[in-house]
Amino acid sequence: MADHSLGGAPGAAAAQEGESPLLLADESEALADTDSELRSLQIGPGQHAERLDRALVDLVPEFSRSYLQQLLAQGLVSLNGKPALKAATRVKAGDRVALEMRPTLQSQAFRPESMAIDVVYEDAHLLVVNKPAGLVVHPAPGNWSGTLLNGLLARDDKALLVPRAGIVHRLDKDTSGLMVVARDRAAMDALVALIAERKVKRQYVAMAHGAWTGASTRSVDAPIGRDPRNRLRMAVVDLAVHPGKTARTDFVCLEGTDQGCWVQCTLHTGRTHQIRVHMASLRHPLVGDALYGGSPVGALQRQALHAYRLAFAHPVTGEALEFRAPVPDDMRQALSEWGLGYNAP
Repeated sequence: MADHSLGGAPGAAAAQEGESPLLLADESEALADTDSELRSLQIGPGQHAERLDRALVDLVPEFSRSYLQQLLAQGLVSLNGKPALKAATRVKAGDRVALEMRPTLQSQAFRPESMAIDVVYEDAHLLVVNKPAGLVVHPAPGNWSGTLLNGLLARDDKALLVPRAGIVHRLDKDTSGLMVVARDRAAMDALVALIAERKVKRQYVAMAHGAWTGASTRSVDAPIGRDPRNRLRMAVVDLAVHPGKTARTDFVCLEGTDQGCWVQCTLHTGRTHQIRVHMASLRHPLVGDALYGGSPVGALQRQALHAYRLAFAHPVTGEALEFRAPVPDDMRQALSEWGLGYNAP
């Protein structure tokens, strides 16, 4: 096995994780400060007596009705030379419509943006990156730019030819650690299959509140779904009452104090926020994870979760690969405040 260690990270059992950012903002938000396109259109017999917004859908089919309604509300549509603000205005055959088309944030998302990317490994078929905390992986509402995908598009021309720039799995914005990215379609399809078969192994370490009691090893087998009381959160749910998916996580307490614990996390499923939700269900919310009841320690304001180990068979050559990334400085400093170490046995 090729072992590509980046430093003093722990070496232990592997895991598969499926974290992804929640969608928190309005997808239809428009860009007001970019180049616009002016269009002049004529209402045809087929749109006669239609609502203006419905007529526009027929005349400009590449844009959604909701987006065209936004243009109306913003005063960017005129009818026969006069501003048209009401979507319900009825039009007649022969009417002239002028639109100022502005690109949406979503339409601008998949653009190259130069940024520093910590590449751990690279060959003709794939690369492995060490994602820092604070970097969003894929464009989504609220983060249409400045993502890892944008950086990959700027770094590698081949990324333009692969769906999602080769991204096959995600980490939450504030989770740090290792990710594998495909550089061609064949490698991407093979990696997706490996992930589905749970053959891409990842190991996490986490710093959590509360003194660990009882056995050092615990297994949580509890379904996860959208929190019925707060749609921005996930939660352990009763599948007889709420929608969700089965989820299982194994935890090993590596070290602990009265204040908190340093935990190794192994996932048998890959649900959104799985480690964070299951740790909170044990009354050990992650340090810095305000969404699930955690609070900062020192300068560590983000959730104390790090994907330190990644192992899989190369999708083309079959070579066994293993990569490790050291615990980030912000987590090390927080651990030292509690008198904890940062290495597994």
